[in-house]
Amino acid sequence: MKTLAGIAFVASLFLAGCATPPSHAPVGSGTSATLAGDAAHPGSTAGWVRTELYFGLGLEGGNGGVDEAGWRAFLDREVTSRFPDGLSVVDVYGQWQGKGQAQPERLRSKLLLLLYPDTPAHREDVEAIRVAWKAKTGDQSVLRVTQPADVSF
Repeated sequence: MKTLAGIAFVASLFLAGCATPPSHAPVGSGTSATLAGDAAHPGSTAGWVRTELYFGLGLEGGNGGVDEAGWRAFLDREVTSRFPDGLSVVDVYGQWQGKGQAQPERLRSKLLLLLYPDTPAHREDVEAIRVAWKAKTGDQSVLRVTQPADVSF
């Protein structure tokens, strides 16, 4: 029982810390938690979005698909050229059950995270990246998730 009570206490401290809203007030003597930004890295934003794109690189454990060098070449050519101000890429495990498949495939995958002002030009850039990947790999889809984002740098 003591162990369970201890875990509950630690969990309550953790959750209390999570419930504290982030502070946007300056920190320290004259410093700020945000970059005194430029157009690409503003101190605060309005109308920005976060887009996640999920790319399947090939079957898990298989030799086919796109290797790391091929991914980086695609990233440089198709993504960085459209979003040079910054992006993030995460290695992820994925599953996909394509049209007509009896079982899902286990895939080596990449998750691309983009934060940008929500403009028609940027939405077209995101779609161009998806189209380019499908043309390169023959994949049926590149999953896109886009949601509003409160961003500061």
